[in-house]
Amino acid sequence: MAKLTKNHKEALAKFDKNTVYSLSDAADVIKSITYTKFDASVDLDIRLGVDPRKANQMVRGIVTLPHGTGKTVRVLVLCTPDKEDEAKAAGADYVGLEEYIDKIKGGWTDVDVIITMPSVMPKVGALGRILGPRGLMPNPKAGTVTMEIGKAVQDVKGGKIDFKVDKYGIVHASIGKVSFEREKLVDNAKELIQTIIRLKPAAAKGTYVKSIYLSSTMSPGIAVEPKSVTL
Repeated sequence: MAKLTKNHKEALAKFDKNTVYSLSDAADVIKSITYTKFDASVDLDIRLGVDPRKANQMVRGIVTLPHGTGKTVRVLVLCTPDKEDEAKAAGADYVGLEEYIDKIKGGWTDVDVIITMPSVMPKVGALGRILGPRGLMPNPKAGTVTMEIGKAVQDVKGGKIDFKVDKYGIVHASIGKVSFEREKLVDNAKELIQTIIRLKPAAAKGTYVKSIYLSSTMSPGIAVEPKSVTL
């Protein structure tokens, strides 16, 4: 077993790991037990009562967090020349087509989100082996394959995230930074959780939201009472 650091021991002493907290109280605890020298991300892990191996129980969606993620999102727009000005005006970090496709083929993936147009997808699709494993492949359901390039860039920059249940039935998402006020963390968490609830598959039986944990970079996870959020 790994040796606990002094900060980790102090963090564990500030809360009861056997207690299930309200979302608001959990946010307070996270802010008090995070000792990183940088502004740590706050993450939400939601275990769902679904079987992701079955197509009719897949949970995937997009949500715009009311207070953003606190992260600087690097956006690449792969588009035709007539859309370049629109992408740049909206705040895209990189805009172009062939030169960036060549860069990606060479191994460059130093971006967080890629947005493209339907007509360009055949070229982007050829990059699937590179972009897919990194979660960078544009997807119409996530709003990253669209003719409304400017709006898509603004949405992503403004706190829009996409989420997908993993093979274990868990949705992982970053909902802000430790420097956020408690109320902002709570608002963002509620927005994500309520969106996931609205996406409940008809084929899902039994308890849908099984557990919720709030954590920050390198902090222990804090159990959140699902009823404090889902009612």
